[in-house]
Order: sequence, then structure tokens, then C-alpha cells
Amino acid sequence: MSRYWSPIVSKLRPYVAGEQPRIPGLIKLNTNENPYGPSPRAIEAIEQATDDRLRLYPDPAATELREAIAVRFGLGADEVFVGNGSDEVLAHSFQALLKHELPLLYPDVSYPFYPAYSLLYDVETIEVPVDDRFRIRLADYDRPCGAILIPNPNAPTGIGLPLADIEALVAAHPAAVVAIDEAYVDFGGESAVPLISKYPNLLVIQTLSKSRSLAGLRVGFALGQRELIEALVRVKDSFNSYPLDRLAQVAATAAIKDEAWFETCRSKLVATRHALVRELEALDFQVLPSQANFVFARHASRPGAALQAALRERGVLVRHFAKPRISEFLRISIGTDEECARLVSALKEILAA
Repeated sequence: MSRYWSPIVSKLRPYVAGEQPRIPGLIKLNTNENPYGPSPRAIEAIEQATDDRLRLYPDPAATELREAIAVRFGLGADEVFVGNGSDEVLAHSFQALLKHELPLLYPDVSYPFYPAYSLLYDVETIEVPVDDRFRIRLADYDRPCGAILIPNPNAPTGIGLPLADIEALVAAHPAAVVAIDEAYVDFGGESAVPLISKYPNLLVIQTLSKSRSLAGLRVGFALGQRELIEALVRVKDSFNSYPLDRLAQVAATAAIKDEAWFETCRSKLVATRHALVRELEALDFQVLPSQANFVFARHASRPGAALQAALRERGVLVRHFAKPRISEFLRISIGTDEECARLVSALKEILAA
């Protein structure tokens, strides 16, 4: 602590990002990055944009990108908000739409940034327990609240809710914003975007970091009716009018338009996920049903922390959360077939010892 800190600083519990070591040869399955590169069109767009225009500020409204996203989802450009990664979009949502007199509800096992933002923005929250199978129970959200935030598929479990359940939740809370965090929806989940025209209280948040392989550019977006988007724009323009640089905007626009690349890479990753689940189950792991680009698994007899450490010694990184209810689990990002084969080989060596 420092006497120069503002009072809130000492109360914060900042989010801890996944390890990003600079060690050659590692199999990096700890941060849910896509093992396949971004669309070649995105790379080409960056190359074409690295000219004299970099001396100019980017379009503060990211007009071309918002228009491309709108076309992709069948919405109007004024129903699209873009930000510096979905984390920033979430942060603005906490300020603009999720802070009310009644508490915000979200699952107790979910994205660790939610409690971090709750503290930072002084949002009263209730963490709603998932059930014994780590599933979100809609009945548990049948209570007074100011807003609801649901990751779908959930993180770190990877478990998704069907669209009918999401609609039931949104319809049951017409006076509250229901935000659906769809960071991983492209890998098997059902998106709530088709419900936007019907429900003015629905906000859908997505990212280009995962399925579009643009984690290094930090581009996220929110979709919703104009009233919700306007609130986000007002907060953004009171914080940073230029959250997306010129290169991020052109690359993201190109990536959104390249459906063929997106479908090819997504299909390969989903096939690898299915194969990895079979391999892990054969090694006596319980693997939760995943609709994401990762799996959440625990071994029948080996502690999660010990397995993570042993894998790291063999050059394989996975994520472990030392938190109640999930401390025995490993979150394993889906890599290439070769990377997952190395993971399985390392696990077999560890378990045989």
C-alpha cells in the first residue's frame, strides 16, 4: 500500500491473466488463444494500412467495422458497439448498464473479471451458485435484481445454455438488462443475437480474440437495441474516444468478412476438441461438456495443481484456478492436433510415474 493511493486501490482484487512466458518450444494451452492464424485478408489489410495515415487518429466511431459486424449479424450499424477487446466492452457495460440499486447477478463459477469489475465500479453483486454439475440454473435467477450477466458458454467450464433458456431468462426480467457474454459461442454454442430485435433489455457481447484469431489486436463488440448501445457510446466517449487503432479496425473488418477462413479454422478446432475429450476420458479424467475452444477436466485421483506443475516441467502450459469448487480442474485450451498429442503424451508419462 501507498499513502498516495486512492482509497479504492487497496480494495481491488485484479484479474490475473494467463501466463505468457517467452520460452521457446512450449506447448501453450493456457490462455484460450486460437492455434490457427487470423485470416490472410486481415494480415493484408494491416500491411496496406501501414502508411502515412498512421499519423492521423483512427475513426472514433469505427464506422466500417461496425457496418461489417452489422451485416454479419443482420443488424443496423447503430446496434453495434466496438471496444478494445470484449473486456473493455464489459467494463463499459458495468458502468453504463449493469450498475443499479438492486444487485447484479452472475454465476459464482464464471469469468474472474466479473468480480474484479464489480469492485472497481462499486457494483453490488450476488454470485449465484451453479449446480453440482457446474450448470447454470435459471430458477436461481428468479429474484429481484438490477441486471444479469451470463457467460454463454460459461468460462471456465465451457458449458452452454440453449437459446430457449436464454430467451426465458431475458423475457422473465423485462425491467433489467440481461447481458450475455458470448466470447466462446462460435465453437458450439447458440447465440442470443436473433433475440435482439424482440427484447430491448438484451445485450450480447462477443470478441474477435478467439474464433477470429485476433487476440493480439484486442477487438470486442456488443450488440443490442439502440438505447443500450447509446449508453455504451456515452461511457466510451467519456473515457477514450479512440479505443480501436487504425490497424485493429481494418484487420477486424477484413476478418469479419472472411467467412470461409472462419469456418475452416472453427471446424478443425471443434474436431480436435472432440478427439481430445476422448483421449482425456481414456486417462480417467472427468471432462465437462464443452462448447468452447477449451475443456475443463479433473483427474479421478491426481490433484489439479500437481498436474499443472508436472505438465509445465514437460513444456506444456495449462490453466489452473486455485478457487473453491474448481481447484481440482485444469482448463486446457484446444491447440493443433500435434499440440494436443504432446499434451496427452505428457499426461500419460505423468500418470504412469
